[in-house]
Amino acid sequence: MERIRRNIMAGLLASLPLLLTVWVVGIVFDFLVAAGRPLVLAVAGAVDTWAPGVAMILQQSWFQTGLAAFVTLLALYVLGAATTAVLGARVWHLFDRLMARIPFVESVYGAVRKLIASFQQAPAGQQRVVLVEFPNPQMKTLGFVTKVFTDTETGQEIAAVYVPTAPNPTSGYMELVPVENLVWLDWTANEAMQFILSGGTSAPDRLTFGKS
Repeated sequence: MERIRRNIMAGLLASLPLLLTVWVVGIVFDFLVAAGRPLVLAVAGAVDTWAPGVAMILQQSWFQTGLAAFVTLLALYVLGAATTAVLGARVWHLFDRLMARIPFVESVYGAVRKLIASFQQAPAGQQRVVLVEFPNPQMKTLGFVTKVFTDTETGQEIAAVYVPTAPNPTSGYMELVPVENLVWLDWTANEAMQFILSGGTSAPDRLTFGKS
């Protein structure tokens, strides 16, 4: 029984990276399919009158899945190429201004845009990746500083820290932490994300655990 238990645990640990990879890829693939499927269905409806055979193929679930994912990837590529060009950047800026004028939509869209921008540029020239005390002073967890406030009464600097969960960084919680209680790391955002996704197994060799 001990050998059976040991072999099962060894097999689980050996397959865990593959299972997590399949899980993450599955989430991304489902998103791509869901985003591209309406366009595939619209094309199938448009060609049904003059090419029913083609429409029948387009309506097959397996074909919709593959084509929808391909169309979405192609659209993301074109969008990324356009936003990096000068003219595309201007058009995207105008689109942002339009979204900012739509009630309710502006709240959600603007919040997401600010979150993405906060990860692209560190506040006040400081490093973004930090350690915060959790769940007790002897233990710390990894977080990302998204904004730094100033207490209107005391003048103390307070940092808004997003603490992601592992291995799924899309869920987490927010903490307001005095800046002097943070431990600033010289990790990049990509290194920190690899650390979270890998459950701590993939990380830089350098680490400052105490106050810097």
